[in-house]
Amino acid sequence: MTLPETLQPLQGLLMISAFILGTVVGSFCNVCIGRWPAGESVIKPRSRCPKCLNSIAWYDNVPLISWLALGARCRHCKAPISMQYPIVEGLTGLLFLAVYWRFGLVFAAPVYMAFCASMVIVTFQDLADWTIPNEITFPGIPLGLVLALAGMAWGESSGLRVTDVFDAMLGMALGGGILFALDRITVFILKKPGMGFGDVKLLAMVGAFLGWRGTLGTLVIASMLGSMVGIATILYFRYFGDEADADTTTEEPEAAENQKTEKEATSSDEEITLEGHYLPFGPYLALGAVIYLFIGPEIIEAYFSIIVPAPEPIILYDGMELL
Repeated sequence: MTLPETLQPLQGLLMISAFILGTVVGSFCNVCIGRWPAGESVIKPRSRCPKCLNSIAWYDNVPLISWLALGARCRHCKAPISMQYPIVEGLTGLLFLAVYWRFGLVFAAPVYMAFCASMVIVTFQDLADWTIPNEITFPGIPLGLVLALAGMAWGESSGLRVTDVFDAMLGMALGGGILFALDRITVFILKKPGMGFGDVKLLAMVGAFLGWRGTLGTLVIASMLGSMVGIATILYFRYFGDEADADTTTEEPEAAENQKTEKEATSSDEEITLEGHYLPFGPYLALGAVIYLFIGPEIIEAYFSIIVPAPEPIILYDGMELL
């Protein structure tokens, strides 16, 4: 009897355990998202309220449950607790559950759980701070190559998407090279900031984990999603941005005039803002990588099966067929 058959009666318990583990890791992800941009340690001091700096007791730090029990407010100073905390915890829990459901009890399961958690950190830190943490990408690139070596040793039984270190190396080089080239072209032609080197390192890491096909698949998915959101953002600021400025001028004319003066004084400097039609690309790369991780190869296989149909059999004598 195989291991999956032996553990079949425990599938429900294992899935619940995967979700709970994910929420715990998600709680740590929140610590990383909050402290890494400020250059703080994620080990010390222990979890504390960012407002009053009081340490958070263990019973107030239970993922999802404590946020609800406290009414989304600090026990000590009653300051509101951001919705980001339960969202990150719940999302990471769901991703851990999805990894276990997709890959099962194989070597790849904890690897891809950690990969998904890193993509959660990248997403929320880039949205909040417009930065992608080096703490994720710098160790992630060589780790992806090491895991590809492990995949070569174990083969398909490992469950890894990449079982060839040369595939991982090509994915890393392709991922970093494409975005680096796009960044340089943007700076040279448009004379404005391009992708940013954080995105370059992130896609290089994705390539190390998912290979060159994963690199291209992630970039295509991310570009499609980013384009849709980008168009919606441009339309919003084009048709509703003037209304917001008009409201500000009506309610606070002096403040609006000061703001206008500041904008004119700094008009020569390119600002990285949504109003300037910039979007943090890291969240789309992270989402594209997660989508490819779960269903990317299957999508590619289905696509090519449609555009390249199976050849018609060649009829030989006596009813024999040659494909």
